[in-house]
This record gives sequence, structure tokens and C-alpha cells, in this order.
Amino acid sequence: MSKKLQGNGLWESSRMMLPEHKLELINSAKELKRRAPVELDEHEWEQIERLMTESYQLRQPIELRMYHPYEETKVIGTVDRIDSYRGRFMVDGEWFEIKQIEGAESEGGDAE
Repeated sequence: MSKKLQGNGLWESSRMMLPEHKLELINSAKELKRRAPVELDEHEWEQIERLMTESYQLRQPIELRMYHPYEETKVIGTVDRIDSYRGRFMVDGEWFEIKQIEGAESEGGDAE
């Protein structure tokens, strides 16, 4: 069998690839890695709310898993402010959206 017909040989053996085709291949590969947001139930939200309030009132560090479409991100620190009216909270001087939270853990290891 010809080497061009095995694996990715057809693309690799092509001497000419239009920039549009290359861009489409890159975008397709990126979309395959896209994560869907996690849906949390009421109990999980109550647990997250409790951990955030403890972090704010008792100045305890907290680790929050946040939604990002392409990678796993975490916010680690002490909650400085909670603005429930705008649906956001502040950790180390930076604002984050509450609806982006996927899970929380306190320093003691309470997992959600």
C-alpha cells in the first residue's frame, strides 16, 4: 500500500495547503477539546456558598474550580468581597463570576 494512503500521509504529502484549509484544521482540533460547563444541583450550590462565606468571614483560603471552555482553571485564595447583586466575588483583588464556579474546596479538604 502506498505511504500516502496510510495515517495522515495524504495531508503530509501535499505540497500545497491553502491558509484557509490550515486554519480550518486548527479550529476543528480546538473545538474537539472544548469542555461543556458542569451543571450543579441545589445542594452543591449551597455547599459552595457555605465555603465562600466561611472564607470571607473567617479569612480561610479556598480553592474554586472555575469553568473555562478549553482548560481547567482554579482560583485559590481568600474571598475578599461577595457581590451577590452583580453575581461576582473578589479573590486577591480580582473579580470572578459566581456562575462560572464548578466546585469548591476549603483548606481542610471539603470537596464539592
